[in-house]
Amino acid sequence: MGDLFNLEPKPAPASPVECLGMTFPNDEERRKHFLGLLRDRLKDPEFRKIEGFPIGSDEDILALSDPPYYTACPNPFIADFIKHYGKPYDPSKPYSREPFAADVSEGKNDPIYQAHSYHTKVPYKAIQRYVEHFTEPNDIVADLFCGTGMTGIAASSLGRKSVLADLSPYATFIAHNYCTTVSTVDLRSFWKGIIHAVECEVGWVYQCSIGTSMGILQYGVWSDHYFCPNCTRELVFWDILVDEKENIRDVLACPHCLAVSKKQDFQQVHTTTGEVKRSLVKIYESRNGKMVARKPSKEDLSLVDHAARQITEANVPTDLLMFKGTRFGDMYVPRQHAGITRADTFYLHRSLLVLSTFYKHIAAIRNEEIKSYLLWAFLSIQNYVNKKQSYFGGGGGQPGTLTISDVIQEKNVIQVIDRKVKKLIALAPKVKNLLSSERGVVISTQSAILASEIPSNSIDYAFTDPPFGRNLMYSELNFINESWLRVFTSNSSEAIVNKSQNKGRQEYFSLMASAFREYYRILKPGRWITVEFHNSSSLIWNGIQEGIGLAGFVVAQVAVLDKKELTFKQLASPSGAVSKDLVISAYKPNGGLEDRFKLTAGTEDGVWDFVRTHLKQLPVFVSKEGQAEIIAERQNYLLFDRMVAFHVQRGVTVPLSASEFYVGLSQRYSERDWMYFLPEQVAEYDKKRMTVREVLQLQLFVTDESSAIQWLKQQLVKKPQTFQELHPQFLKEIGGWQKYEKPLELSELLEQNFLRYDGKGEVPNQIHSYLSTNFKELRNLPKDDESLRAKGKDRWYVPDPNKAGDLEKLRERSLLKEFEDYRTSSQKRLKVFRLEAVRAGFKKAWQERDYATIITVARKVPENVLQEDPKLLMWYDQALTRSGEE
Repeated sequence: MGDLFNLEPKPAPASPVECLGMTFPNDEERRKHFLGLLRDRLKDPEFRKIEGFPIGSDEDILALSDPPYYTACPNPFIADFIKHYGKPYDPSKPYSREPFAADVSEGKNDPIYQAHSYHTKVPYKAIQRYVEHFTEPNDIVADLFCGTGMTGIAASSLGRKSVLADLSPYATFIAHNYCTTVSTVDLRSFWKGIIHAVECEVGWVYQCSIGTSMGILQYGVWSDHYFCPNCTRELVFWDILVDEKENIRDVLACPHCLAVSKKQDFQQVHTTTGEVKRSLVKIYESRNGKMVARKPSKEDLSLVDHAARQITEANVPTDLLMFKGTRFGDMYVPRQHAGITRADTFYLHRSLLVLSTFYKHIAAIRNEEIKSYLLWAFLSIQNYVNKKQSYFGGGGGQPGTLTISDVIQEKNVIQVIDRKVKKLIALAPKVKNLLSSERGVVISTQSAILASEIPSNSIDYAFTDPPFGRNLMYSELNFINESWLRVFTSNSSEAIVNKSQNKGRQEYFSLMASAFREYYRILKPGRWITVEFHNSSSLIWNGIQEGIGLAGFVVAQVAVLDKKELTFKQLASPSGAVSKDLVISAYKPNGGLEDRFKLTAGTEDGVWDFVRTHLKQLPVFVSKEGQAEIIAERQNYLLFDRMVAFHVQRGVTVPLSASEFYVGLSQRYSERDWMYFLPEQVAEYDKKRMTVREVLQLQLFVTDESSAIQWLKQQLVKKPQTFQELHPQFLKEIGGWQKYEKPLELSELLEQNFLRYDGKGEVPNQIHSYLSTNFKELRNLPKDDESLRAKGKDRWYVPDPNKAGDLEKLRERSLLKEFEDYRTSSQKRLKVFRLEAVRAGFKKAWQERDYATIITVARKVPENVLQEDPKLLMWYDQALTRSGEE
């Protein structure tokens, strides 16, 4: 479409095509011009077929949009933005970064972060640290789940550009206003006129009169009505819930028959429209400078009724909520939402009248920037002034829900919005100082699963905080505010678990995998993506990891933030830790590796090329408070897992067994503290290692055979021990053993994975090193000394990689024998089994391209086990893909 963002002066255009590169005298002329271009695109039926195109008329979409920087639909100007500001991918230009993890809660008390609420967001101050680490000035950052646009603010504040997208028109509208500056003088002037007009028109709704005395309503209390399950008399819930001092009663007793009942036994009273019947039970007003609490008078109730009659549908959102449909489904609760069938029924009448009056005056503003900003402020208070505002539950109702309480607080809307706008006016100069003088953010309203407007290999870094399973039902939560905008989320590609949308875990994982594939496509080779994660389900966590891998990314670090200690710890096994904030650092392999792998796939050369490239991407040294941390990704078993995943996700057989890989690793790379380094990295590690007191071990939780082996290895590397020494420790660790996992004796684990010195011949190096270090009398003795042999007899130790191969072969035969039993079993579901046997069987079947066996056994494994194990999930998903099954 030409160079739309060229700021150089040009001659007057001779044709419509040439005017694409012109410089505009002001924002209004620029907006008018690009609205014309956008209007033409909206007439194209193919344009409306773009994934995630919102639900709304052309005029409503155009009314929200501020092209070319923001469109309330897919933004057709993104490619031009990137062409103007971006730098083409240049494989000859060096770029190198290590993984990075910073406190993702940093900045939550910042006033800019708090200016507009949303269901979830990462503070821009936290994102700043990631952007600064992974990018250079003028780089382009992408966030396809942008929410409120915190990534845009972070990027702009550091002199970077950003491409933002979200499925929700409400989210992108918030992001647009966060990333746009307004004139404080104009904002204050317009608001002064609006607040005066609204007070003149509807200020009377909050005037409380008793005789000649006049008060102003601060807030009222509304209560549901119920029938007593015993005497069937109608009750006001407030009367049975609280005492005279507004303390919650211990029991719910009917004041008429004195029967004590549970809350769920009380039956709701409904009005003729089907809504829950509720009444005003208390008023808090300011009178003569004091707060006065009293019961409502007849005049108060008459005022409420009069306000209800004044409401017209001209300025209120009357869109149907479509219960159990595409807009309001899983969050629908019959007991709470009875009779609530339209967006306006989420409001009490008096609040709705005042809100509609504000909306009318805001919509009439002709200054588009001010109009948009005040509408932004107007929407920011909605959760505080509708029926979600519980009297006992604090501000804004219960976050992430559409919960309507039995006792509602009705706020003075004029006061609430006036306070909000004045805060935003005071904040506007601070936002302006953060944002670049030139507009460096482009925003699109569309799905992340197909961002076709963004060219491939054009983005320098991606930060994302995507939706996680059932955590939040965004399209349902946003529906009320989108009703005011008159443009709605098209949620067919919304990446959530939602029964009403017929989306289970698999549908969610599929959508997320598609989104990560888009991130992979648009990122330049060798560049990074940071995925912030918070979810209590390890199943969702593993699905996200699988999606990242399926897209082609290689995970280089998973960091967990321990908010209690405020430190980062490497995460070897995510199970049991997903209740914390996790940060995944992953990179898109550079073009050189991918090109070389096409020539060496399935060979040892391909394996070691990957390992060498991967080790370059990993941090060399991590320390905290005088202690070095183990970098889990540098340990042999995780390097093996990443190598296997890289091969499997590209449909290539893995040429090395674990033992062969470990031998090759020890031969090619330097080992320090159970971690492996490139030759050029080990000197740096050794130098920094001397500056700390000790190396902090990873904390392992023994839940199955694999983690038990890792725990035993950790114990035996430090101290070769006898069975008698290990056994009591082992019994303490296995309390969390999974119920489905076949119990294994310590003796079996030792015999299949470790070696025991029988007291004959020379003492093995591992035992000799421990004994000579810890026992003075055993120092400087030959390895065949009798006293040394006696002390070392019956101790178990970790075998050298060169000697571990025979053990692995014996163990693998045992595992495959058990796997064959599972394959031929007539059981539909395996109840207790050996997970390592299933993993070994899947790996062998993959190597033999026997995808049917993987699929058959996978369907016998309990669904939760399959979904929560990243290795099984990887083999199974790939087998389905290769066999053509869905």
